[in-house]
Amino acid sequence: LNACEAQTIKSSVDEPPEVELKDLPPHLEYAFLEGDNKFPVIIAKELREEEKTALIKVLKSYKRAIAWKLYDIQGINPKFYTQKILMEEDYKPAVQHQRRVNPKIHDVIKKEVEKLDAGLIYPISDSPWVSSVHCVHKKGGFTVVKNEENE
Repeated sequence: LNACEAQTIKSSVDEPPEVELKDLPPHLEYAFLEGDNKFPVIIAKELREEEKTALIKVLKSYKRAIAWKLYDIQGINPKFYTQKILMEEDYKPAVQHQRRVNPKIHDVIKKEVEKLDAGLIYPISDSPWVSSVHCVHKKGGFTVVKNEENE
Protein backbone atom coordinates (compact mmCIF):
# COMPACT_ATOMS: atom_id res chain seq x y z
CA LEU A 1 0.00 0.00 0.00
CA ASN A 2 1.16 3.49 -0.74
CA ALA A 3 1.39 6.01 2.07
CA CYS A 4 -0.93 8.94 1.47
CA GLU A 5 -1.17 12.29 3.16
CA ALA A 6 -4.12 12.79 5.47
CA GLN A 7 -6.89 14.98 4.14
CA THR A 8 -8.80 17.30 6.41
CA ILE A 9 -12.45 16.34 6.30
CA LYS A 10 -15.03 17.62 8.73
CA SER A 11 -15.79 15.04 11.36
CA SER A 12 -19.31 13.70 11.43
CA VAL A 13 -19.42 14.77 15.09
CA ASP A 14 -19.42 18.39 13.87
CA GLU A 15 -22.00 17.60 11.19
CA PRO A 16 -24.06 14.61 12.41
CA PRO A 17 -25.06 12.17 9.68
CA GLU A 18 -28.71 11.60 8.93
CA VAL A 19 -29.48 7.96 9.55
CA GLU A 20 -32.54 5.89 8.81
CA LEU A 21 -33.69 4.05 11.91
CA LYS A 22 -34.68 0.47 11.23
CA ASP A 23 -36.81 -1.92 13.24
CA LEU A 24 -34.87 -3.64 16.01
CA PRO A 25 -35.36 -7.00 17.71
CA PRO A 26 -37.52 -6.81 20.84
CA HIS A 27 -34.54 -6.95 23.24
CA LEU A 28 -32.83 -3.86 21.75
CA GLU A 29 -33.70 -0.17 21.56
CA TYR A 30 -32.29 3.09 20.24
CA ALA A 31 -30.74 5.70 22.50
CA PHE A 32 -29.56 9.09 21.27
CA LEU A 33 -26.41 10.85 22.43
CA GLU A 34 -27.89 14.24 21.51
CA GLY A 35 -31.43 15.50 21.17
CA ASP A 36 -33.36 15.63 17.88
CA ASN A 37 -32.51 12.00 17.08
CA LYS A 38 -28.80 12.68 16.51
CA PHE A 39 -26.07 10.09 17.09
CA PRO A 40 -28.16 6.96 17.59
CA VAL A 41 -26.72 3.99 19.45
CA ILE A 42 -28.31 0.60 20.04
CA ILE A 43 -28.52 -0.58 23.63
CA ALA A 44 -30.16 -3.46 25.47
CA LYS A 45 -33.74 -2.86 26.54
CA GLU A 46 -33.28 -4.84 29.78
CA LEU A 47 -30.88 -2.28 31.29
CA ARG A 48 -32.10 -0.42 34.35
CA GLU A 49 -32.59 3.34 34.04
CA GLU A 50 -29.43 4.21 35.99
CA GLU A 51 -27.41 1.76 33.82
CA LYS A 52 -28.77 3.37 30.65
CA THR A 53 -27.91 6.84 31.97
CA ALA A 54 -24.38 5.76 32.90
CA LEU A 55 -23.84 4.05 29.53
CA ILE A 56 -25.06 7.07 27.56
CA LYS A 57 -22.86 9.36 29.69
CA VAL A 58 -19.77 7.27 28.85
CA LEU A 59 -20.69 7.11 25.16
CA LYS A 60 -21.20 10.90 25.06
CA SER A 61 -17.76 11.48 26.58
CA TYR A 62 -16.15 9.27 23.89
CA LYS A 63 -18.36 10.41 21.01
CA ARG A 64 -15.37 11.41 18.86
CA ALA A 65 -13.88 7.91 19.19
CA ILE A 66 -16.91 6.32 17.53
CA ALA A 67 -16.71 6.12 13.74
CA TRP A 68 -20.10 7.41 12.61
CA LYS A 69 -19.03 7.20 8.95
CA LEU A 70 -16.21 5.41 7.13
CA TYR A 71 -14.12 8.55 6.77
CA ASP A 72 -14.17 8.98 10.56
CA ILE A 73 -11.86 5.98 10.88
CA GLN A 74 -8.55 7.78 11.10
CA GLY A 75 -5.52 6.35 9.40
CA ILE A 76 -7.41 4.61 6.60
CA ASN A 77 -7.28 6.34 3.25
CA PRO A 78 -10.63 6.33 1.39
CA LYS A 79 -8.76 5.00 -1.66
CA PHE A 80 -8.16 1.82 0.32
CA TYR A 81 -11.79 0.98 1.11
CA THR A 82 -13.41 2.42 -2.02
CA GLN A 83 -14.06 -0.13 -4.72
CA LYS A 84 -13.76 0.86 -8.36
CA ILE A 85 -14.95 -1.44 -11.10
CA LEU A 86 -13.18 -0.90 -14.40
CA MET A 87 -15.51 -1.21 -17.39
CA GLU A 88 -15.31 -0.45 -21.05
CA GLU A 89 -16.58 3.00 -21.99
CA ASP A 90 -19.45 1.82 -24.19
CA TYR A 91 -20.63 -0.86 -21.72
CA LYS A 92 -23.91 -0.30 -19.92
CA PRO A 93 -24.14 -2.04 -16.51
CA ALA A 94 -27.14 -4.28 -15.91
CA VAL A 95 -28.77 -5.34 -12.66
CA GLN A 96 -29.75 -8.99 -12.41
CA HIS A 97 -32.07 -10.54 -9.87
CA GLN A 98 -30.93 -13.28 -7.54
CA ARG A 99 -31.52 -16.69 -9.05
CA ARG A 100 -33.23 -19.47 -7.16
CA VAL A 101 -31.50 -22.76 -6.51
CA ASN A 102 -33.12 -26.00 -7.56
CA PRO A 103 -34.32 -27.66 -4.31
CA LYS A 104 -32.99 -31.04 -5.49
CA ILE A 105 -29.38 -29.83 -5.48
CA HIS A 106 -29.68 -27.47 -2.52
CA ASP A 107 -28.17 -30.06 -0.12
CA VAL A 108 -25.27 -30.71 -2.50
CA ILE A 109 -24.46 -27.01 -2.60
CA LYS A 110 -24.79 -26.74 1.18
CA LYS A 111 -22.25 -29.57 1.67
CA GLU A 112 -19.81 -27.88 -0.73
CA VAL A 113 -20.13 -24.58 1.14
CA GLU A 114 -19.45 -26.40 4.43
CA LYS A 115 -16.30 -27.88 2.87
CA LEU A 116 -15.24 -24.39 1.76
CA ASP A 117 -15.84 -23.00 5.25
CA ALA A 118 -13.89 -25.87 6.85
CA GLY A 119 -10.96 -25.32 4.49
CA LEU A 120 -11.15 -28.82 2.97
CA ILE A 121 -11.48 -27.32 -0.50
CA TYR A 122 -10.67 -23.87 -1.80
CA PRO A 123 -11.72 -21.87 -4.85
CA ILE A 124 -9.29 -21.25 -7.69
CA SER A 125 -10.35 -17.97 -9.18
CA ASP A 126 -7.30 -16.79 -11.11
CA SER A 127 -6.84 -19.77 -13.41
CA PRO A 128 -7.73 -19.02 -17.06
CA TRP A 129 -9.00 -22.56 -17.70
CA VAL A 130 -11.30 -22.92 -14.69
CA SER A 131 -14.87 -21.68 -14.91
CA SER A 132 -17.44 -21.55 -12.16
CA VAL A 133 -19.18 -24.85 -11.35
CA HIS A 134 -22.83 -25.28 -12.29
CA CYS A 135 -24.86 -28.20 -10.97
CA VAL A 136 -27.26 -29.37 -13.67
CA HIS A 137 -30.00 -31.92 -13.04
CA LYS A 138 -30.12 -34.35 -15.96
CA LYS A 139 -33.22 -36.25 -17.07
CA GLY A 140 -31.56 -39.60 -16.41
CA GLY A 141 -30.40 -38.65 -12.91
CA PHE A 142 -26.98 -37.70 -11.64
CA THR A 143 -23.81 -39.24 -13.06
CA VAL A 144 -21.41 -40.29 -10.31
CA VAL A 145 -17.75 -40.79 -11.18
CA LYS A 146 -15.74 -42.56 -8.46
CA ASN A 147 -12.14 -41.62 -7.74
CA GLU A 148 -9.26 -43.87 -6.68
CA GLU A 149 -10.61 -43.99 -3.11
CA ASN A 150 -14.11 -45.07 -4.27
CA GLU A 151 -15.68 -41.82 -3.10
